[in-house]
Amino acid sequence: MVMGRFDLTDFEWSVIQPLLPTKVRGVKRVDDWRVLNGIFWRLRTGAPWADIPARYGPYTTCVNRFNRWRRAGHWARILQAVSEAYNGDVQMIDSSSIRVHQHGANGEKGGRSDRMGRSRGGLTTKIHALVDAAGRPIRLKLTAGQAHDGRSAVDMLGTVGPGQTLLADRGYDADYLREPLAARGAVANIKPMPGRKRIPAFDRTLYRRRNLVERFFNKLKHFRAVATRYDKTDENFLASVHLAAIRICLRQ
Repeated sequence: MVMGRFDLTDFEWSVIQPLLPTKVRGVKRVDDWRVLNGIFWRLRTGAPWADIPARYGPYTTCVNRFNRWRRAGHWARILQAVSEAYNGDVQMIDSSSIRVHQHGANGEKGGRSDRMGRSRGGLTTKIHALVDAAGRPIRLKLTAGQAHDGRSAVDMLGTVGPGQTLLADRGYDADYLREPLAARGAVANIKPMPGRKRIPAFDRTLYRRRNLVERFFNKLKHFRAVATRYDKTDENFLASVHLAAIRICLRQ
């Protein structure tokens, strides 16, 4: 098979292959490497599934494998495996709004996902990401585009423990985030909101490292199926985000 520029390298395949499910029922699976390359081609280009090049086999095999492994939780499990050795001394959180394409806006029978909402950019979904000191993802979450960053982060900070520091912009400056972190010995280096009566300690020099979470989002948006939401269901779009994050981790 001729290798495409979006295909997994030998090194990337050597990391991901042992993490793939091994139980096979009935007919032996079509070559995993080829199918994964087809899935990553669609993820990087943002093209419809039916446009996956013939060198990756029938596009139905790629879309069925993507959906079946998403339902089984394999994409989330693989991401956790490749990112579990994170550097936890400093962690950063931020979010980015993703425009919903008209093809993804209408679900089955005219329904709509509860993770699509109206914001200044129109109909959007927001991706929330907690990354480590190297900009590798630790936690990923979807909300509607108009969701408040601070309230959305409440259930994302469990990995920020004693002696660790969280970096975040002023959208996360809330006592309901700071107090639980302080209670478990972590430091919240969050830019204070203007007009705060009690100004918390804030290290501007350390705060500059927060650009790593912004770089993560820049890398994530190289994948066009993530930069614009084409998926109708939240589950499929989150799986696409997981796959893109897996590729980012493998390349680092």
